[in-house]
Amino acid sequence: MTEPKIYTVSELSQGIKYLLESQFRELWVEGEISGLKVSSLGHTYFDLKDANSNISGVLFRGFAANMKFDLQNGLLVRVRGNITTYDKQSKYQLMAKEVQPAGIGPLQLAFEQLKKKLQSEGLFDAARKRAIPALPQKIAVVTSPTGAAIRDILSILKRRYANMHIIVAPVKVQGAGSKEEIAQAIKDLNEGFPDIDVMLVGRGGGSMEDLWAFNEEIVARAIAGSKIPVISCVGHETDFTIADFVADLRAPTPSAAAELVVKSKVELAANIAGLERRLLQSLRIYYENLQGKFRRLVSSRAMVNPLVLLERPTRRLDDAVEGMFAASADRLRRAGEKLNLQTEKLKALSPLFPLKKGYAIVKDIKGQAVKTAAALAPGDRLSLQFAEGRADAEVLGPAKAGGAGISADGRKQKTKSKGTDGPGQETLW
Repeated sequence: MTEPKIYTVSELSQGIKYLLESQFRELWVEGEISGLKVSSLGHTYFDLKDANSNISGVLFRGFAANMKFDLQNGLLVRVRGNITTYDKQSKYQLMAKEVQPAGIGPLQLAFEQLKKKLQSEGLFDAARKRAIPALPQKIAVVTSPTGAAIRDILSILKRRYANMHIIVAPVKVQGAGSKEEIAQAIKDLNEGFPDIDVMLVGRGGGSMEDLWAFNEEIVARAIAGSKIPVISCVGHETDFTIADFVADLRAPTPSAAAELVVKSKVELAANIAGLERRLLQSLRIYYENLQGKFRRLVSSRAMVNPLVLLERPTRRLDDAVEGMFAASADRLRRAGEKLNLQTEKLKALSPLFPLKKGYAIVKDIKGQAVKTAAALAPGDRLSLQFAEGRADAEVLGPAKAGGAGISADGRKQKTKSKGTDGPGQETLW
């Protein structure tokens, strides 16, 4: 009996690998992307599935760099590659070399994906777009120096406005390196020529592949970041690129851009002539209005008899003066009455007021008022203040119990009887 062949695990794994790779070489598989992951090294891992089955796949970084669109979960694709195994896990997988969308071309898909991305960031918003100057003095053109587009642009600008200052930034407009040159030219013009009024970016017509540089993200972001207003002019009227959506203005063709960016001398002259006619008409209407106002003013009553202008102001002035004097007289009368009243009150409060009733003010030699008879002694000198005039006096002695006799002429007198004055003397008690 022949002994069965005993395989090692590695031998069996290698045999399976050989069978799979030799049997399923360079095949296309259609399915839906799921479980998409991108490693730190740039390799893309995914599952490709249909309604009943699932197979793992890998797209290494070198192959992924050639793709125009991004893989997404749920995307129906066709994958070209071969079947291989990963020995350490006994797992077979599809090693992809090319991926195409099923039902839509890769360029169109890439276009839609980038358009959606930039739109979500607000790069297409009308609010961020700037107005193109009406009469630019300096224009830059970013395009191929050998294409028909630059010839058309220069010819139209020269015909419409010959003394325009034009700067041409020569770049590749298709093929490898074109997107980088276009983006760099836009940045260089912004940095080196900040006085440029407007920039034209574009090329002549071609296929979608020919125009693809203007659908690249690097170009779109360069246009969006430009401080100089940008007119996009790519291809024919029916061609739309990402650059058209980001630019401040889209022109259907390079020739149309040249016509949009400057008005011809004929158009400018016609506009100036129209403005001149409107200005003269406005001045004539204004002059006629002034004439009418002048005639009405000259024939007015005020101009015929200028004193009419003074009638109303004069009456107002007279009324104001009369009112002022009336108010002043009334205030003076009230003030006088108030003054008289206060004067009478002051008089009533005056210490001299009682003197008119026959009283006198008695002061000692020091000028102090004497309030009681007990404060006096015989021989004291006194001053008597009357309502009219004053007199000196001397205390003679007591005239009554608790009082003193006073001589009005200042001499001491001997009284013959208590309370009786002799001839020629006046005694106060």
